[in-house]
Amino acid sequence: MSSADDTERLLQAAATGDRASWGELLTRHRDRLRRMVALRLDQRLQGRIDASDIVQEACLEANNRLNEYFDNHPMPFFLWLRFLTGQKIVTLHRHHFGMKMRDAGREVPLDYGGAPATTSAGMAAQLMGNNPRPSEVAVQRETQERFQAILESLDPLDREIIALRHFEQLSNAEAAQVLQLQESAASKRYIRAMRRLKEALGDWSAGAVP
Repeated sequence: MSSADDTERLLQAAATGDRASWGELLTRHRDRLRRMVALRLDQRLQGRIDASDIVQEACLEANNRLNEYFDNHPMPFFLWLRFLTGQKIVTLHRHHFGMKMRDAGREVPLDYGGAPATTSAGMAAQLMGNNPRPSEVAVQRETQERFQAILESLDPLDREIIALRHFEQLSNAEAAQVLQLQESAASKRYIRAMRRLKEALGDWSAGAVP
């Protein structure tokens, strides 16, 4: 049985009130949702707000709106959960920053599939990881800043499809739906974006300015 078929089976069981099937559906997707939150939650809120708490709130909303999903079936189930989670992030950003987000150095926030657009700062932070040893802090900070500059040089849509495919690990079909592209166009965009990123990284390693 394919993953899509299995998801549909669990959804049908959940529609009849099977709580075990509903719980299994949510459990399957929690890690993917946490990755999305870690990438898209503003860096100033990282450490103050737990990604798991945001995902939990989104899952509670999904539970309350499950009948609505069955009635409308607006998108594949995971993308619907991702949409609800993204809306939680948007609400948090508005609550903490209001209209000052751009003034605080963020890129202009665009919504992709209900979630705030990723930023070069967020992507660079995810690549570098957390908690370096004290002797590594300065080097990591410089590397992160340079990588952020490289990501900044990319077209916003190129950054976004790299974020969806590489960081969130969405399939090409899922990324295409989020970006409202044809699957073939999304695939070509991802290949082109990765080529541009590799070229920029090659210039950096050769000593050129990104």
